[in-house]
Amino acid sequence: MFYEKILRPLLFRLEPEHAHELAMMALQHTPLWVLKMAAGSVPEKPCEVFGVRFPNRIGLAAGFDKNAVALPAWAALGFGFIEAGTITAKAQPGNPRPRVFRLPAQQGLINRFGFNNDGADAVAQRMAALKASGRWPRVPVGMNLGKSKVTPLEEAVDDYLHSFGRLVEFADYVALNVSSPNTPGLRQLQGRAALDALLGAVQAKNAGRKPLLLKIAPDLTFSQIDEILALTETHRLAGIIATNTTIDHSSVPEALRETGGLSGRPVAARSTEVVRYLTTHGKLPVIAVGGIFDEASAKEKFDAGAALVQVYTGYIYCGPGMIRKLARV
Repeated sequence: MFYEKILRPLLFRLEPEHAHELAMMALQHTPLWVLKMAAGSVPEKPCEVFGVRFPNRIGLAAGFDKNAVALPAWAALGFGFIEAGTITAKAQPGNPRPRVFRLPAQQGLINRFGFNNDGADAVAQRMAALKASGRWPRVPVGMNLGKSKVTPLEEAVDDYLHSFGRLVEFADYVALNVSSPNTPGLRQLQGRAALDALLGAVQAKNAGRKPLLLKIAPDLTFSQIDEILALTETHRLAGIIATNTTIDHSSVPEALRETGGLSGRPVAARSTEVVRYLTTHGKLPVIAVGGIFDEASAKEKFDAGAALVQVYTGYIYCGPGMIRKLARV
């Protein structure tokens, strides 16, 4: 109630990215006991998925904590797991600002961040320091990896391999992001030949150390998804994350449309549709993300076959209290 009635209106008066930066600063500097009080009593519903034990099934989606600066805070707020990133081999500023836009009437966001992050080397140093401090969170941490914008597509494999090599030791699982619409050409890596090469190379380097997942777009056709499912089985992936943001803005009034990926309520139905297709046509566990705001929307994903769910846009609109509610589902 405090978040929705007081804090969110204050944050929504600010430019969206500035509000996000302030929120991240607050998470880094607020004592963990205060965050635990704010979260309330989050029920534990332990489960095991792809060999990893989760205290509950609600995770933070990639994109919120791009540089893994607030991992202990997310755990204190009650998340059952945290996905850091997207992290690229090279540090990069991302696309010019403004690059994120709220759609309150639709309960959505459009972003064109472009993988702004400190780069794999800097994040690896930060993770090593956090481990050494004894403050590492007691929930699973995933590392979400993407391609550097300046890296040509024909060199994408080496780009991912560098990030993987630097960050795999800190990850409970690793997710390959080939589905953001905001890095030119990235979604071409979802094609059969390119994806086959990428998955084969990363799995060879992985050598069975950590579960490897793939994050896909909601805009794929079912025939394209069939090709991806075949490749995930060939390369023995541990799971699929469905879905990223959509480039279909038909649900948004024309005056509010911006270049970038649309998230939140407008992508919920398509995300669920993709999750259901994956779980009925494939064998891998699915982490569902897209349009989760409340118990009903989380249940919809679980009913579609999801093993775990993640939130991003819903968290911005609903605040920390939503984790306690979702964890009951």
